[in-house]
Amino acid sequence: MSASSTGAIPTDYQPAPDLLKDRVILVTGAGSGIGRGAALSFARHGATVILLGRTVNRLEAVYDEIDAAGYPEAAIVPLDLQGAKQEDYELVAERIRESFGRLDGLLHNASLLGQLTPIELYDAETWNKLMQVNLNGPFLLTRACIGLLREATDASLLFTSSSVGRKGRAHWGAYSVSKFATEGLMQVLADELDDERHQVRVNSINPGATRTAMRQLAYPGENPGNNPAPEDIMTPYLYLMGPDARAITGQAFDAQPK
Repeated sequence: MSASSTGAIPTDYQPAPDLLKDRVILVTGAGSGIGRGAALSFARHGATVILLGRTVNRLEAVYDEIDAAGYPEAAIVPLDLQGAKQEDYELVAERIRESFGRLDGLLHNASLLGQLTPIELYDAETWNKLMQVNLNGPFLLTRACIGLLREATDASLLFTSSSVGRKGRAHWGAYSVSKFATEGLMQVLADELDDERHQVRVNSINPGATRTAMRQLAYPGENPGNNPAPEDIMTPYLYLMGPDARAITGQAFDAQPK
């Protein structure tokens, strides 16, 4: 499909309980928010989840939740995307290869919000830190893991976008620009990996207004209870990670109706 398409899941879609059975899926920013919700949801549907994040105790808490529920045993990979270098990402890929031999799915979820301020007032150091986490990290991790994704028979690479990554909005600065770049990276990869031999599909998903710490930072006056919790928006994530979306690539999805 065209790398500029807008995607939508079937309105009556219901993920099978064993949708992700025997799949190995890496989730970044897995210690809280949408990353935690996705990790638990993937595990609930049969996946072995690799939990990547910078805060070990949060990753351990998600690991314990997965273990207590009787889902497939997860793995923990501590990594601070802000300070990670190319060799750190390559070590992550090597560890996954040694433990699992392949990677069936990768959800890029970790992001920083940065400043909500006009571009002319934006702090350059903050800009660079945010780009390192929101854009350079996903690029380097994806590059390190492409070989692993190609080892799977039906691999899904999923980037987290935003409404401000599809239409620019005043004061959203580096966050908005990084999400525009994320959409571009998704499209380039979808075109490059459109190969029947390897079956690696690449899409993006905009979670929308969700009850997370980042949303509260961006909208401090908003009532969090008016937004769905991360676990309530997981159906599109499951659809895009599972075999039901096998033929879909290069598309931008919204997790919630507009």
